[in-house]
Amino acid sequence: MATRSVIPFGPQHPVLPEPVHLDLVVEDERVVEAIPQIGFVHRGLEKLVQKRDFNQFVYVAERVCGICSFGHGYGYASATEKLMGIEIPRRAEYLRVILEELSRCHSHLLWLGLLADAFGFEALFNHCWRLRETVLDIFQRTCGARIILSITIVGGMAHDISDEDLKWVCEQLEGLKREYREIVDTMFNDVTVRERLCGVGYISFEDALELSMVGPFAKGSGIEHDMRTTGYGAYGDLEHFEPIISTECDCYARCKVRCEEVFQSIDIIEELVKKIPHDGIGGKPKAKVVPEGQSLVMIEQPRGEAFYYVRGNGTKNLDRFRMRTPTSQNLGGLVRALQGVDLADVPMIILTIDPCISCTER
Repeated sequence: MATRSVIPFGPQHPVLPEPVHLDLVVEDERVVEAIPQIGFVHRGLEKLVQKRDFNQFVYVAERVCGICSFGHGYGYASATEKLMGIEIPRRAEYLRVILEELSRCHSHLLWLGLLADAFGFEALFNHCWRLRETVLDIFQRTCGARIILSITIVGGMAHDISDEDLKWVCEQLEGLKREYREIVDTMFNDVTVRERLCGVGYISFEDALELSMVGPFAKGSGIEHDMRTTGYGAYGDLEHFEPIISTECDCYARCKVRCEEVFQSIDIIEELVKKIPHDGIGGKPKAKVVPEGQSLVMIEQPRGEAFYYVRGNGTKNLDRFRMRTPTSQNLGGLVRALQGVDLADVPMIILTIDPCISCTER
């Protein structure tokens, strides 16, 4: 009879960019159960909504996570605008979606670099992060910052991005697309990569539905769930949009979905730049208080569906802000994916799920 033991994984581990702790119950070299423990970096950011007025809190929401920064400010601002009955100009909606898709490229390039590093492909890691610098340079030129952009405000955008700069953005992305295609083809046609990813961390379509998985984690199991299909923001003006899915249901499928989403994001940006209207970018609302009531919005972050809820009480400070991030939604799937796998495959499976602990422990 195999002997069971418990092996701690994390919160410090070479493949983990953020602290997450897993107690792995193993029999010999096979994982029987994975028990997650979170809470190492809990910061209580949601509580700050009661101490900062509704305009100031945009900057707090953006600091929930660096990688998902723009999306959190976007989601919070959209929920607050909905509560206050504010309709922002279409140009502002277009700019928000363009920046959100750039953030998706940024996030997926960062993730692919970490995946390559976990395989030992250090040269590929450097190439991925070099391409990521292209996106950060775009942020710096158009927004004045590289990570925390602080361009979103309740009521629109803090400043405009000129048509000349938007054209320059498309030129930069065309160059990025060519180099990125070479990287993706090189990595995912590699025999070692296929052996480490194909058939590993399997989650069936039915299990993914049962566990309410979201984002590329779910799309790799064939689930066509993407909030962009609802047409929020400027997504409704796209000629055609379909979520990228894969039906292999393993680590290789999840990686393939993320890589293809970068090309899809570039296409979305180029289409919206051609169509962008010129009706202004809005500004801070004249109202000094948030009315009583509540509202919620859902957007598609790089890791999947994110939920934002706000409640007003008639003062300048909101009474409640609540967010549900994709990683907190995907923890059940993470536990399921680790059941029955070899201990050596655990780091790779966790990386293909791409957990964001800063978002989870806000």
